[in-house]
Amino acid sequence: MQCLGAEYQVSAERTSRPREWRPQIYRKCTDREWLILFFLFWTGLVFIMGYSVVAGATGRLLFGHDSFGNVCGRRNSPVEGAPLSGQDMTLKKHVFFMNACNLEVKDRRLGSTVLCVSSCPEEQLNTLEEVQLFANTSGSFLCVYNLNSSNYTRSPNAHALCPRLPVPPSKSFPLFNRCIPQTPECYSLFASVLINDADTLHRILSGIMSGRDTILGLCILALAFSVAMMFTFRFISTLLVHIVISLVVLGLLFVCGVLWWLYYDYAHDLGIELDTERENMKCVLAFAVVSTVVTVILLVLICVLRKRIKLTAELFQITKKVIGSCPSLLFQPLWTFAILVFFWVLWVAVLLSLGTAGAAQVMEGGQVEYKPLSGIRYMWWYHLIGLVWTSEFILACQQMTITGAVATCYFNRNRNDPPARPILSSISTLFCYHQGTVAKGSFVIPVARLPRVALMYIHSTLSGKQRSPWSKGAFRCCYCGFWCLARYLHHLNQDAYTATAINGTNFSTSAKDALTIVSKSPSHFTSVHCFGNFMIFLGKVLVVCFSVFGGLMAFNYNRALQVWAIPLLLVAFFAYLVAHSFLSVFETVLDTLFLCFAIDLETNDGSPEKPYFMDQDFLSFVNRINKLGTRSQGDKESLRHQEGTELRPIVR
Repeated sequence: MQCLGAEYQVSAERTSRPREWRPQIYRKCTDREWLILFFLFWTGLVFIMGYSVVAGATGRLLFGHDSFGNVCGRRNSPVEGAPLSGQDMTLKKHVFFMNACNLEVKDRRLGSTVLCVSSCPEEQLNTLEEVQLFANTSGSFLCVYNLNSSNYTRSPNAHALCPRLPVPPSKSFPLFNRCIPQTPECYSLFASVLINDADTLHRILSGIMSGRDTILGLCILALAFSVAMMFTFRFISTLLVHIVISLVVLGLLFVCGVLWWLYYDYAHDLGIELDTERENMKCVLAFAVVSTVVTVILLVLICVLRKRIKLTAELFQITKKVIGSCPSLLFQPLWTFAILVFFWVLWVAVLLSLGTAGAAQVMEGGQVEYKPLSGIRYMWWYHLIGLVWTSEFILACQQMTITGAVATCYFNRNRNDPPARPILSSISTLFCYHQGTVAKGSFVIPVARLPRVALMYIHSTLSGKQRSPWSKGAFRCCYCGFWCLARYLHHLNQDAYTATAINGTNFSTSAKDALTIVSKSPSHFTSVHCFGNFMIFLGKVLVVCFSVFGGLMAFNYNRALQVWAIPLLLVAFFAYLVAHSFLSVFETVLDTLFLCFAIDLETNDGSPEKPYFMDQDFLSFVNRINKLGTRSQGDKESLRHQEGTELRPIVR
C-alpha cells in the first residue's frame, strides 16, 4: 500500500522537452492523495463494521423475536426491567402471534403479543381447553410465559394472557420462522399488516433472506455461465460469433416474452389481495418494458454492425494469440471473483447487522421494543457507497494488472525473448506506484451514479403526487443523460488505466492523453474495435438473460409473501458483475491492444530507425482493415504517418 521510493527513471536523463509517450520507461507514484483518501474512507467502513457487530443483532432478523426481547431458537441475555426476558429459547424456534387475525400497527409497532413456541398449531383451537391440551401434548405453550399451562382454564386473566379464540391453524414459513395462518381470511389480514406496514429496509432484507437459497443457486448458475462464456471467447470463430449473436437474440426475446406473460398472469389474477403482489405486478411490468426497450436497441445495433462480424472474429483471433502468449491472464478473474465474493459476503453481513441495530426499551407490561439508533440511515448510505467504490476498485485492479501485462508483451522488441512473468511484474508495478490512480478512477463511477440515485429517490418520493408531463419528460431526459455520462466515464477510465500502465502518468494526465491519441486513430479500425467490445457485451447480456430467467421461474412460486423485485435485481446485478469479471479479460486486452496500436502509430513510422512494435499478424489485420476503410470511405490515404504504403513489420 505504500510507494517504494519517490520515483525512478530508467531513461538516460530527464529533459525539459514536452513529455512524450515513452512506454515502459518512466514510472513514479501517482495520485497519492487519493490513496490516502481511500484509506481514510475504509477506516470509516471498519468503524461501521465494528459498530454493527456491537449494536446489531442479526439473530433477531434471521430467527425472529418475541415481545419480551428474546430471540427465538437462542439462549438470551436478560433486559433490565423486563422480567420475561433472558429466557432459553433453544427449543422454541417459531414465532407465534397471539392475535394473528387481528394484527394492528400503532406507531410502527405491532399491537399483538408475540411469543416463541416450539411448534405452530396445525389445527384450529376453539377453546382454552384445546389450547391447554395442545400445550400438554406438543410442549408448545401459546400463552404468555408467566402463565402455567395448568392455569390456562382457571386463571381470571387467561383472556388477556392467551391467544384470542379461535386460534387459526398455522404453519411455519421460512420468513423469520413465523407461524403463518392458513385460513384465507386470517391469512390475508395477517400478511397485509405484517408485510405492508414493515420498514422498507426490513422488507428488502426479508425478501433477500427468504429467498437466500434461491439467490445463492442463481449466483452459482451465473458463475457457471460466465466461465463457459469465457472459454467460448477463448476459441471463438466466425461461426461461433453468429451462434452467440443468435443465442443473445433468442434469449432476449424469450425473457421479454416470459416477463409479459407473467404480467398478464398477475393482471388477470382475481385472487390478488396483498400489496406485495401488486408491487410484484408493477415490478414485472417495469422489467418487461425495460427488457423490451433493451431488446429493440440491441437488435437494431446488431443489424447495423453485422458487416463487421468477420473482421471482429479475426480481431478475437489476435486477442487469443496475445492471451496464449500469457495464459495466466485467464486466471485473473478467479482471484478477482474470490476477493469480490469475500467482500460482498462481508458487506451483506454488516448490512444485516445495521438493519437490526437498535436500543432495547422496556414498554408497558414488561414488553421490549427496539428503537433504531440515531445515524443508522446515514451509515447505510455510507455503507452503500463503500460497496460501489470498493467493488470498482477491485475490478480496476484487475484491469490495471491485465493492461500492464499486455503492454509489457506488446512493447517488446525481441519477440524471441518474451518478458518473464509479466503478470507478477504488472501486479508489483500496480501496488508500488498506481493504487492511488485506481482509487481515483474507481471513485468516478459512484460519483457519476449518485445523481441517478438522487433522481430515483425524488421520483419515488413524488410517485403518489400529480405531476405534469413536462416534469416527467425532464426526469427521463436527466436520467438518460446521467446514464450516458456514467457509460462514457467508464470507458474513459479504462483508457486512463491503460495509459497509466503504459506511460506511468497520473489519472487526469492519462485520461487526457488517451482521449487525445484515440481521437487520432483511424475511424474504420475504431469501428471494428467497438464491435469487438459490443460482442463481449452481448456475452454478458446472455449470462444475465439466463440468470434472470431462472430467477423469474424460481421467485414466481413465492409471489405472495415476498417482494422479489429486490432479489431479482440482486441476481441480475451479481450475474452482470460476474460475467464482467470473467469477460473483461478479453475486453481489457482488446482496449489495451487498440491503445497500444494508436501509440505505436504515434511514436513510430515503420522505418528501419523506428519500426513498429506490432507483429506480422497484427500488421496484416490492420492492413486489411485499412484497405476496407479506404474502399468504403473513398480515402486515398493509408494509416497515419504513411503515404500510400502498407505498414512494415519489425526489422530485427
